[in-house]
Amino acid sequence: MERAAYVVGVLLLASGLVHLAILVMTGGTWIGPLSLRKPTTFGLSFGVTLITIAWVSSFLRLGDRARAILLGVFTIACVIETALVSLQAWRGVPSHFNTETTFDALVARMLALGGITLVVIIAVMTLASFRANAAISPSLRLAIRIGFVTLFSSLIVGALMIAKGMVLVFSGHRQTAYATGGTLKPTHAVTMHAILVLPLLAWLLTLTGWTERRQWRIVLLASVGYALAAGVVAIGNLAGLALSQMPIAAIGIAAIGVLAMLAAWVIALSGVARSLEPP
Repeated sequence: MERAAYVVGVLLLASGLVHLAILVMTGGTWIGPLSLRKPTTFGLSFGVTLITIAWVSSFLRLGDRARAILLGVFTIACVIETALVSLQAWRGVPSHFNTETTFDALVARMLALGGITLVVIIAVMTLASFRANAAISPSLRLAIRIGFVTLFSSLIVGALMIAKGMVLVFSGHRQTAYATGGTLKPTHAVTMHAILVLPLLAWLLTLTGWTERRQWRIVLLASVGYALAAGVVAIGNLAGLALSQMPIAAIGIAAIGVLAMLAAWVIALSGVARSLEPP
């Protein structure tokens, strides 16, 4: 199942890149519910996420059968979400919050069901990441736990956006749903990929030959940096502020967070480079 997930993840990435190329070449709009931006971002995001989950889940204390089932259902859900969004984009109709026809309403409900499925699976994996596991290092364990917590938060935010939009639709305010249903997208996006950034950093550090204590500190630096940057974006987003409207102090905190992450990566990469130098 792991190999299949990798293959499907690559295909989803290819789908996103194809839509991106079409969007650029045709000069299409980047905004609105009918933009090819949606299948682009869904393909790229789900492709990266699926590949990441297939890799990171191998470090969890899960039975082979349980992991195969979770990964299989997660793969199917990723494909369905991306395929339905792409289908509706090519049909020239909105994918989410669209109940204009019986078919459109079915698609909207399937997207919502797929979102719930993703939340449940990541919730199970998040809980599994907190099980004691002596087979992996403390630094990698820290990275995986923080990565799963932030990914779970991202999916909860996505579910809240869908719920908000559907409430507006059912109350007769479909256009308002299209216009405001995705207001939490910045928070959703910034919390989605810590599950890749942090565990990958922790894995790279294992190639340096440094002590586990030193590796753990570097992972902690990156984790705190990610939390600072994501926290500022989320708080500003919830307050209804665009990045240009953020207080200078908030922007400064976010910048410190980004610099902390960059510093952790530079340290890790330099350590790997030195370890590869001939004696």
